[in-house]
Amino acid sequence: MHGPSLQYFLGEALTPLEPLLRQFREPLELPQSAKPRVVMLLPGFGTHPFRMRYMAEQLERAGHKVKRWGLGFNFGPTEENFALLEKRLEQIHQRYGQEVVLVGWSLGGVFAREMAKRNPDLVAKVITMGSPFSGTPYANNAWRIYNLVTGHSVAQPPIAANMAAKPPVETVALWSPRDGIVSPRSSCGRAGERDRAIALRCTHLGFANSAEAIEAVARELELP
Repeated sequence: MHGPSLQYFLGEALTPLEPLLRQFREPLELPQSAKPRVVMLLPGFGTHPFRMRYMAEQLERAGHKVKRWGLGFNFGPTEENFALLEKRLEQIHQRYGQEVVLVGWSLGGVFAREMAKRNPDLVAKVITMGSPFSGTPYANNAWRIYNLVTGHSVAQPPIAANMAAKPPVETVALWSPRDGIVSPRSSCGRAGERDRAIALRCTHLGFANSAEAIEAVARELELP
């Protein structure tokens, strides 16, 4: 298994134009939620929660409570980061009195899966978006920059984790055959590694703010 083709990788370059193109489309209007949830959004590698602000705004307009993960930029896993994230998850759970839905984009989805394994009593559901949890950790086009930025090998993270093991809560993998960063096979996963996999048509960067991805997440939040 290897990273996506150059064609799809180059296609990612157009994604930053999405906020501009959005102005010429019909506004996204999600239906009001029949069962509002508490949601935590976890950003992708090297990104800040700001990149998921549009998704957060749309979900909040639909009636959900959307919270940031509280760690700023995602520069990879450490035990310290996981301890801080666990504390953040506990605080949100206590404040709202319900289990939290974790929505993780790319590496943020890997964080979400591991947090659900460590704290299943605090998590209602995990939704990953283009997250590389299955197969070889080299099945993406970002592992070299990941190694450089984090200072450790993508194959040897500084935490104990079995990324392919399914969390003990409902786990849904959103993936796209047009993903130019993470191999679709890696983000779709195999049977037993997630409960369901749903194919979208967005780019990898598009998971954070495309209407298609936001609508898919909103539908998942409505399911019991």
